[in-house]
Amino acid sequence: MKSIVPFAASRFSLKAALLVTFVLLVLPLHAADALRMNVISIVTDDQSEWSIGAYGNKESHTPNMDRLARDGARFLNAYTATPVCSPSRATFMTGRYGTQLGVTDWITPKQGKDGVGLAANSVTWPKILQQQGWRTGLIGKWHLGDVAHNHPTQLGFDTFFGAVGGSFKPKDAELELDGKRTQMDGFGADILTDAALRFIETNRAAPFALLIHYREPHLPYGPVPEVDAAPFTNLDPTIPAASGTNSAQVKQWTRAYYAAIHSVDRNLGRILARLEELKLSTNTIVMFTSDHGYMIGHHALHSKGNAYRIDKVAGAGRQTRPNMFEESVRIPWIVRWPGVTKPGQKIPQRVSNIDTFATVLGMLAVKPPSGNKQEGVDLTPLLRGKRFTPHAAIYGQYDMQNEATDAMRMIRTRDWKLVRHYFADGADELFNLRADPGELKNLYGVPVHAKAQAKLQKQLTEWQRSIDDPLLRR
Repeated sequence: MKSIVPFAASRFSLKAALLVTFVLLVLPLHAADALRMNVISIVTDDQSEWSIGAYGNKESHTPNMDRLARDGARFLNAYTATPVCSPSRATFMTGRYGTQLGVTDWITPKQGKDGVGLAANSVTWPKILQQQGWRTGLIGKWHLGDVAHNHPTQLGFDTFFGAVGGSFKPKDAELELDGKRTQMDGFGADILTDAALRFIETNRAAPFALLIHYREPHLPYGPVPEVDAAPFTNLDPTIPAASGTNSAQVKQWTRAYYAAIHSVDRNLGRILARLEELKLSTNTIVMFTSDHGYMIGHHALHSKGNAYRIDKVAGAGRQTRPNMFEESVRIPWIVRWPGVTKPGQKIPQRVSNIDTFATVLGMLAVKPPSGNKQEGVDLTPLLRGKRFTPHAAIYGQYDMQNEATDAMRMIRTRDWKLVRHYFADGADELFNLRADPGELKNLYGVPVHAKAQAKLQKQLTEWQRSIDDPLLRR
């Protein structure tokens, strides 16, 4: 006998089926939305790893940087691909080396106005996020070209507020606002943070990617607000034991350097607090890093990869010392990824800022465009606490055009570092980092280390071939 379904029951079953179909269709969309977290990436200028409490400094006051490290993951061995601003920032944006991008030294004002910079067709991770629906903004330093075709708004940013040409005055700076150079009253870090908070509030309803590029602690270190200078007024800072330097001058620089860093740290606290107030903390990845390291008296030098001597050997003139010392190439890198990174997580593996592109996209589950060559790797397995060795060696390059002429190539393994100076005879360097972590004894050309040197040179040359290094075509 054929069963008969009452009309009411039949209508109910139809509604139920439609409801189930609707739920099945909507669930994947909600799952996708859950992955669309916000990203705030903070990059300071000239900030060393050694300047932060979370990395062992007991004299610099960085409570908010330290808090970020306690809440998230801290890379213990992070490096920059180039120890000077413009090429490092280009690498950070694209995951490619400076020689592949045509940006190999800091871009001078004249070069910037002549069109030198990141090409408009460059693939940046902000541009990919922009294309995928993130609202993108850059606040602060750009330094990757001054003209229209390499303006931030051509390379992935919906909005830009800051300085296209590089650094700017620490107080009462002239910055680009809505496409026009505008006089801004106040201290630089506070002004940038005010703009960042406005961006966050305006775009809190949709996924956003905000990059905040502070000028601090770049020279000149000040002036900074009194609240930032006060903790160091009476500090007698610990300084490197470099012979021939003026210790009083080095201490003065160090105090001013710490004050500039404190200005960033205080403003980082404002950003973290606003995320909590807006209930965005659990849905926002926060990254903190710097474009490269820095030296104040280390190796009797001041500054970074294009540092200058400050000992008596330098005499009255400024003597540039191209270098790839650890203090120049090591950077802080802290990531708070809610729900993934564990509080206080430490990552000892060697990584590079060339990994930023792949890692940001990996955290957000966004696929890079097919055919886009990447030199970095996705570090999300490390952030998830999984075993993973991203690099057998770290590579670096710096083709100097300003202040000095040099072309450096570096390979850094666990125990060794080889630095070749292609335009400076007799300047090549080999350091046994296990026996000499301070890089005080150059072993290049020493017969007993010939085997180690040859192995490193072979690896370095293979890497140069892989990136089509123009030095190999000389």
